[in-house]
Amino acid sequence: MAEPVAPREPDQPSQAGYRVLMIAPTSFFADYGCHVRILEEARILQQMGSEVTIVTYRTGNDVPDIPILRTAAIPWRRDWEVGSSWHKIAYDILLFARSLAAMVQVKPDIIHAHLHEGALVGQVLAKLWGVPLVFDFQGSLVNEMQDHRFIRRGTIGYHLFRSLEGFINRHTSSIVTSSDNAADILVNEYGCSPRQIIHVPDCVNTDFFMSVQDEAQLSALRRLWGVPAGRKVVMYLGLLADYQGIPVLLEAAQQIANQRDDVHFVIAGYPNVELYRERAAQLGLRNRVTFTGRVPYQDAPKLLAIGDVAVLPKLSKTEGAGKLLNYMSMALPTVAFDTPVSHEYLDEHGVYAEFGSAASLAQGISGLLDDPERCAQLGSRLRQRAKDHFAWQRAGLLITNTYAVLLRRPAIS
Repeated sequence: MAEPVAPREPDQPSQAGYRVLMIAPTSFFADYGCHVRILEEARILQQMGSEVTIVTYRTGNDVPDIPILRTAAIPWRRDWEVGSSWHKIAYDILLFARSLAAMVQVKPDIIHAHLHEGALVGQVLAKLWGVPLVFDFQGSLVNEMQDHRFIRRGTIGYHLFRSLEGFINRHTSSIVTSSDNAADILVNEYGCSPRQIIHVPDCVNTDFFMSVQDEAQLSALRRLWGVPAGRKVVMYLGLLADYQGIPVLLEAAQQIANQRDDVHFVIAGYPNVELYRERAAQLGLRNRVTFTGRVPYQDAPKLLAIGDVAVLPKLSKTEGAGKLLNYMSMALPTVAFDTPVSHEYLDEHGVYAEFGSAASLAQGISGLLDDPERCAQLGSRLRQRAKDHFAWQRAGLLITNTYAVLLRRPAIS
């Protein structure tokens, strides 16, 4: 096991920053949770004086003021990579090659690797260059592969990837986790030392994600997004996939639509938009659900502003749930499945449905919609909780102080 490194609480910021090479084995930037965490971490580190360069896959959107180095393309795969795929093996080989060149180009003080593939690349480079590695753990690799139906529990592939995941986890001296649940998995399932782990929760920019109070503006926004007049809006914003619970959400929507005609669902995100639009039509929801498709990150607050209630039907129990913070910051009362991660974010101010149950999800949504006073109270408390506990400034201090402990030397001037 790598030598544990004790984390340091965020008391005083460093007076200077570091040269940081971030390795992101994904099509950065795209408009969903994992990418938002990478983006906001890079931004806060820049604000605190560090120089951040991101190495990532060929596809993705550039971000102003953040240097991004991309891999070469592979001829048989030119679209976005979301989730587990055999194609990612080729992408990750190219990512290693690009990261190797970036070490010479950037001369980083520290490597900050996201996801297990990034951590594996980072471990090799860290040994070659003798620089520290921070692993940004955002969920179990094996559990994600199961969620995407890429492998099945008990198979040879499952055991191979679980062994690889364990090796990566145990041979990284400093692991950043976004939830206590993730830390428990690392310690209890993979034998990591608690001293390896620094809890840096997903955060939110509460000055950016703010609710709209003007009724005329809200009405205009609802028309813009195709919401019929006079309906209450149930909002989902995130990836569209079975493991995110979209089929369960549609089943809950059907149950609600069969009982009342004053509710409209807005399901925002990608991919698989046409697949779920057709499934909604088969359930009789053609005029009760709006699928917006992909929503740019900068437009997310305006979209969320039209919601009366937000929902998180996610079926993964190990991944973070950063979208909850956007809901919270927008003062949206939220119904989520009863998981440890949901409780970490929402605490006592969430409405919890029985895990995987469409009927329980529908009951929670309808209960909130019928109680405007409770909605207002929960929304207000959730926004205050976001401001008090999930600010990016604190996350930046935790990460920067972790760098300082690992390096034990002055930063760049």
